[in-house]
This record gives sequence, C-alpha cells and structure tokens, in this order.
Amino acid sequence: MTRFIAEVSSNHQRDLSRALAFIDAAAGAGCDAVKFQLFRIDELFAPEILSRSEQHRQRREWELPLAFLPELAARCRERNIEFACTPFYLGAVAELAPHVDFYKIASYELLWDDLLAACARTGKPVLLSTGMATLTEIRHAVETLRRNGCTDPILLHCTSAYPTPHDQANLAAIETLRRQTGCRCGWSDHTVSPGVIHRAVHRWSAEVIEFHLDLDGEGEEFAAGHCWLPEQIARVIQDVSQGLAADGDGVKKPVPAEEPDRLWRADPTDGLRPLKSIRNGWQPT
Repeated sequence: MTRFIAEVSSNHQRDLSRALAFIDAAAGAGCDAVKFQLFRIDELFAPEILSRSEQHRQRREWELPLAFLPELAARCRERNIEFACTPFYLGAVAELAPHVDFYKIASYELLWDDLLAACARTGKPVLLSTGMATLTEIRHAVETLRRNGCTDPILLHCTSAYPTPHDQANLAAIETLRRQTGCRCGWSDHTVSPGVIHRAVHRWSAEVIEFHLDLDGEGEEFAAGHCWLPEQIARVIQDVSQGLAADGDGVKKPVPAEEPDRLWRADPTDGLRPLKSIRNGWQPT
C-alpha cells in the first residue's frame, strides 16, 4: 500500500494547539505520517543573505519551537500516526532523534553530505527528496546514506516549484530513480492535482506520497498554491486506497459479490434466464 505523509511546513504558525490540530487532521484524512520542519534561520541562510533581506529574516517567525517536539510525538502516538521531521542544521539531527520515527531530507539539502551522514548514522529510516538534482548528484547522495548505515533509503521524486505545473511533474522519473539506484521511490507533490497523485501511484507505483497540508487556508505557505486542505487530500487518499484494493489476487473466478447472479445466467439449453435448475422453485421476494 502507498504511504501518505502530510508535510506541515511552516503552516503551524508557532502555535502548539494548531500544530497538534495538524496531526489530528492528517490522521483523520487517512495519512500514515505527519512531518514538520526543524530549522533556524541563522543556520539556514548565509549571513550575506540575511544582512540584505528582511524577507528572509522574517522567517524566524516560522521556526518550530524545540519545546513542541515531545508533545507532537506524543500526539502522533495517540493517533497511531508516524512522526517525522526534516532537519535543516546538523544539531537538529540529534535534537530530533528521541522523537521522530524517520527523517526526511529536503531537496535543497541533497548536496550536504554531512547532514545525510548524520541522519543515516542514527539508524532511523531516511527519506530524501530529489527536486532540482541530477542523477549523478542523487547517486552520490544515496551512496553517502548507504555508506553511513542507511541501507534502505527512500527517494521521493520531486519538482521543486511551488506550485508545480502538472506538465512539469515528470512522473516517469520515478521509474528512472528506481532503476538507476535500486531504491524504493515515491512522489513529493507540489501540484495539488488529484490526477497527478493517482498517476504517480497507479502508473508509476509510487510507494510514498508526500504533500503539503494546511488546515484552513490561513497557513503561511497556503497562498503560494502548493498546499492541500484536509478534505481535498482525504478524498484522494480514499480513492487511491479503493483503487489499490481493487487489484485483487488476479485469479479469474467468481467473487462473492457475483455468486447470487450466477444462477440467473442464461441456461445453455434454451438461452433463457435463469438456469432451469431454479426456475420451478423460484418465488419473488
């Protein structure tokens, strides 16, 4: 079955009750995991950028407080949903280790071997987004993870545009990544298109779908156009689950739902319905 991961990003607004509501919404929508981000602006952007850009400095208001982590992890356990987080500085890896079920490394950090190695050495599962990266860069990242103890990294094909035009999703690259790296693969969505997610799952066998979630259209990132609302993604998850359940076992034989109608097929001797064996004894209900 395909796993769905709800990415909260900076839509929590540093409000613990709102952050907990994201976990409840993700669980209610049928997600398997919810993911936050742990960054510090002073360790995310170079000082040359921060000194010139008030816009980047204002993102300090988006930082997730460390004090939230134990409560977020506890709520995830209560709701039977995995808790994950993306570390954006080296110290974050250790800060997250007591709490998270797995790490997710963002596309922008794919080139940072030290961060990949630190996550891998924890022994926890690692997912890696591959937006903007070349195959050579991705192979190197996978080798770095494996060399440091993460033997089964999961790659998420991704287009790092917010939002992503559906005709630039390039979902066929999922199979390229799978074939070229031997990794399990999925799709990190920025299209907010049900059709793209269905295609990723049912045509390209994406094992993981990550998507950005907002509760109510009031999150910091919602206006950019790449975030789903709970009721939108819940319908997609339900549809995907039903589609996967419809595959069956491949054996061509009558299924239980068909059994009552088998006797109502045309009898081979006269072509009339139902079979002669039940005609005389049949009574309308």
